[in-house]
Amino acid sequence: MKPSTAIERPLLFVDTWGWIVLADACDPRHDEVVALRRKHTANGILVTTDYVLDEAFTRLFGGSPFDEAERFCSAVLRARDSGMVLVEPITAERFTRAYRLRLRYRDKPRISFTDLTSFVVMAELGIRDVLTADAHFAVALGAPTGGSGDPPQAWTPAPRAAHRSRRARA
Repeated sequence: MKPSTAIERPLLFVDTWGWIVLADACDPRHDEVVALRRKHTANGILVTTDYVLDEAFTRLFGGSPFDEAERFCSAVLRARDSGMVLVEPITAERFTRAYRLRLRYRDKPRISFTDLTSFVVMAELGIRDVLTADAHFAVALGAPTGGSGDPPQAWTPAPRAAHRSRRARA
């Protein structure tokens, strides 16, 4: 399958965690993630999927004040419309490929189907850098899990607590 767009600029995949942290100025990693996004968008493009945005928007509207969630989600959609964020759709073919991965990773039942669809898109577009706290992406990227070698540049594992909303921390 051909990528939906031909892009020569560096690509950074943004997982749900990345969007949540970008939206939450109270998150301990917010400034770090904003700096990484700014550095990358200076000459690159952020990539995500419609499934990832579904997860992120659902969490934001469920865990943040409505006006804050609306403001952030609208900004993401404006960035999509301007070409700064590429939102890849999960087509029927991509869905089927993700299902095949689900069967292949039978020993890893905690990998979400959304993550599997992300793995498919990342492989298809040749993306090696991902903004996430989800260690499951190491499976897709072949990132080291304790051996030698460096993980992808934007690989940003963080404590699970980073997924909590401001309300949960209050």
